[in-house]
Amino acid sequence: MYNLLAYIKHLDGQNETALECLQQAEELIQREHADQAEIRSLVTWGNYAWVYYHMGKFSEAQDYVDKVKQTCEKFSNPYSIECPELDGEEGWTRLKCGGKHNERAKVCFEKALEEKPNNPEFSSGLAIAMYCLDEKPQTQSPVDTLKQAIELSPDSQYLKVLLALKLQKMNREAEGEPLVEEALEKAPSQTDVLRSAAKFYKTKGDLDKAIELFLRALESMPNNGYLYHQIGCCYRKKIMQMQNTEEYVANGNREKIEELRECAVDYLKKALEKELNYPLAYAELAELLAQRGQYREAEECYQRAFSKELTDTERQQLHQCYGNFQEYHMKSEDTGVQHDLEGLQISKKSAEKEKMKCQLQNTAGDQLLFNTANYWYHQGLIHKENGDVLQAVECYEKELGCLLRNAPSGIGSLFLPALELEEGSEEMGQSTHRSTPREPSNT
Repeated sequence: MYNLLAYIKHLDGQNETALECLQQAEELIQREHADQAEIRSLVTWGNYAWVYYHMGKFSEAQDYVDKVKQTCEKFSNPYSIECPELDGEEGWTRLKCGGKHNERAKVCFEKALEEKPNNPEFSSGLAIAMYCLDEKPQTQSPVDTLKQAIELSPDSQYLKVLLALKLQKMNREAEGEPLVEEALEKAPSQTDVLRSAAKFYKTKGDLDKAIELFLRALESMPNNGYLYHQIGCCYRKKIMQMQNTEEYVANGNREKIEELRECAVDYLKKALEKELNYPLAYAELAELLAQRGQYREAEECYQRAFSKELTDTERQQLHQCYGNFQEYHMKSEDTGVQHDLEGLQISKKSAEKEKMKCQLQNTAGDQLLFNTANYWYHQGLIHKENGDVLQAVECYEKELGCLLRNAPSGIGSLFLPALELEEGSEEMGQSTHRSTPREPSNT
């Protein structure tokens, strides 16, 4: 952890702070691994050399290079050594980076375990890596790996909560909840336990318990945007829960709903102020603002989200959310359809893409009027996504006919039947394929 932090500080130009982090790394190794201090210090010494070199302190850099060389010669070859401790070090570093690094972290821990199969540290690392990689096919069950890790590290409360989360995902929630309760009893202030336990209760639907645990974690991490975001999401879910109850339908409970909405807005704003790296939080905030009639602020949130660097999946989700906002809040069906189409054109397969496809199919005969911009192109796109290639080609040919309808050569008639040319020429001739959103209705 300290080595990774040192690297981040170095990239930020804070080399003196980076050296302090490396000193903390050395001290931690001496406290927890005194019998393996040389081997486990190799990465830290290499990082010392790197930082000193970039500070222009070449003598100090060479001193650490020599220490690495001497240790490697002692155990193996100069500047090169194969040992499970170094594989484990790399594994933990990659786990901290997350995302695409998790697969490599898993490989590192597997390699380390080949040499030391009963090592609690490496077993825990492998279990966490496999938990993070759950969406990918694996030869070994994450549940079995977590159970093995817990056997080797019975005091690791975090592993118990991860196992509970995995069981919950497998519809074995009742089996997992006692593990969460035990972990919270034995580690009531451990932040990673609190966060993961809160996630368990959020999924269960016990939102008050989830909020309580997230707030407790926030006491130790007051600048953590993720925690603020999760609390805001819990309040959003409480609103949906209340709106789905018979009591709400009968009595309204508008004041309570607005109170919850205020809390959700507050926490989502704080999450974004803490530079939360999740662009879709802007869309979540925008929807809450739109529900309060704050359309200008909602529009600003959406535009800020679109300005961020987005993955294909995030861009699809954003187009779907913004399309719904335009259709249901701004009463601009044409603009909503346009964003569904833009999201549909992103090649990434996702649940959002299927939703947008269904929305377009349901509105094809209503909102996609003949004089809407690029009507036949949009129809072709829908057919293409459904695998109807011949129908897609026919629609694209008609789109060409629309584009060329006023050509002096009459080439448009090759692509679009004469009757359709006559019907559409008056409406589409002067403003070919420029769409004007519908006026927002007052209903």
